[in-house]
Amino acid sequence: MVPDVSTGNSTLGLINYLFGKGRRDEHTDPHIVAAWDMAGAPDPGRAPAATYTLLARRLDHHVDLRTRELGGKKPPQHVWHCPVRTAPGDRYLTDAEWAEVARRVVAATGIAPEGDEKACRWIAVRHADDHIHILATTVRADGRRPRTNRDGWRAQQECRKIEVEFGLRRLKSGDLTAPRTPTGAERAKAERQGQEQTAREWLREQAYAVVAAVRSIDEYFTVLRSLGIQVRPRIGPETGEVTGYSLAAPGDTASGEPIWYGGSKLAPDLSYKRLCERLPTQDVADRPQQVADVGETWRRAESAIRHTHAVLDSGDDAVAQGHLDAFGDALHNLALATNGPARAELQAAARTFNRARRSAIRADHQAATALRGAANELAYATGDPGGLAIALVFAALHLARAAAKWHEQRGHEQQAAAAEQAFRHLQVGYQKAAAPVLSDLAHRAPRATIARRFEQDLRAALPDHADRILTDPAWPALTTTLARAETAGHNPRQLLAEVAARRELDTADRPAEVLNWRITAEPNKRAQAARTRSSTLGSSSAPLAPQPSATAVNARPEERRRRR
Repeated sequence: MVPDVSTGNSTLGLINYLFGKGRRDEHTDPHIVAAWDMAGAPDPGRAPAATYTLLARRLDHHVDLRTRELGGKKPPQHVWHCPVRTAPGDRYLTDAEWAEVARRVVAATGIAPEGDEKACRWIAVRHADDHIHILATTVRADGRRPRTNRDGWRAQQECRKIEVEFGLRRLKSGDLTAPRTPTGAERAKAERQGQEQTAREWLREQAYAVVAAVRSIDEYFTVLRSLGIQVRPRIGPETGEVTGYSLAAPGDTASGEPIWYGGSKLAPDLSYKRLCERLPTQDVADRPQQVADVGETWRRAESAIRHTHAVLDSGDDAVAQGHLDAFGDALHNLALATNGPARAELQAAARTFNRARRSAIRADHQAATALRGAANELAYATGDPGGLAIALVFAALHLARAAAKWHEQRGHEQQAAAAEQAFRHLQVGYQKAAAPVLSDLAHRAPRATIARRFEQDLRAALPDHADRILTDPAWPALTTTLARAETAGHNPRQLLAEVAARRELDTADRPAEVLNWRITAEPNKRAQAARTRSSTLGSSSAPLAPQPSATAVNARPEERRRRR
């Protein structure tokens, strides 16, 4: 059962909508199921002679009275509106049951506490099987405004109780950090235009993807404009500095004017204030440079994501929350930098995890600088990373599962569900990308004598896990990876012990796969040694690697990928 509290200024306009035919004639049999006084509330649905104007006067009585006493100044946002909808698949509720729902919601939110004779006037209108609309004027009989602080959260909590008592589907409790859902009008507009998303949802996704790839607020606005999105900064009258911003999607207009959405209205962590906590306001000179070894970017990201596992277990919730937010950026950039059949699943995982990256816990963004920096470099990564891309996806899916557990332990139900859904998308993406690679590695397995030597190394390094690893279908692929690591300068026995120590293997379903991708992410020791010798002999004034051009940075993600 989902409540959705909002406020406005036009009682009559809302009444006309509730008792009208609807935008697509979807309102059937509109009528009042509950009110502050069922005997005193005229019902246009049951008494056609009672006009909308008469009903509006009765509902606005106290507001009008206080308006006269205040010399014509209306209280701001005095119309309180709360649709309450059952979940798909829930049973049919009778009018009497919906009436009880309405009375409990207005009592819980402070609109009309039980037994309060001076409470606000309200009505509950039903015009469909699966929901009602509660309308109230927020002026009490004694002239005071009701105490409706955190009314949306309190409505949710009451609905959770009603679900249990009425035998309805139990939804996840929120914590006031969820983004605003599209309105019915926004959804209807998207349907008319043949769009799968509303403008609000599209803008939110674009904003998250862009902020993950940029290095400053200035660049954030620049890239948004390059995508055709209109940006309107809000300037403080006293300081002359930017204090907020609004976005408008291309072609999304009303009466010829753009429809603007403030950053905080898209999502709480997309507000200007929250973005400034993560990004500097001015452009920076130290833009990520192209790395000669393409693998370094991917290795740093994989290492930073693995490190976040330990952070989640550290007990510092603010630091952990900061890392989860940075991990959200990493998922967006991982999807951007990945080609092939897994990309669609990675994009879905990034979108889904946006809900898991924030909670009521205030994030320590500075503690996650290393992960955020590594994630940002992925947006500028060039070249084919090979198996490193799969190793990074493998690390990401395990972190998503750990994030779900972390949120669940803290009672963050919506975030835990979102992280679990992101995990499932990553799991499908990993399987699509890894299956052909593991098969190819298995076909390239070294001859039997070398495989037996690796088995001896395994039993010496990991005696408690050796049997499980040897029976894992990925063991032949692991022998190929061990052979390549040996060629790159690693000692197989020592390497197995080192990578196994980075994550316990007791709970791993496929321990050979875990070791395979951990080893894949290890740097080439011989190449490192060669680079060290070269840098020692070379000039200290060697030119820096070329930086990405401004055109590439500001281009759309698809265009940036074509230019690579």
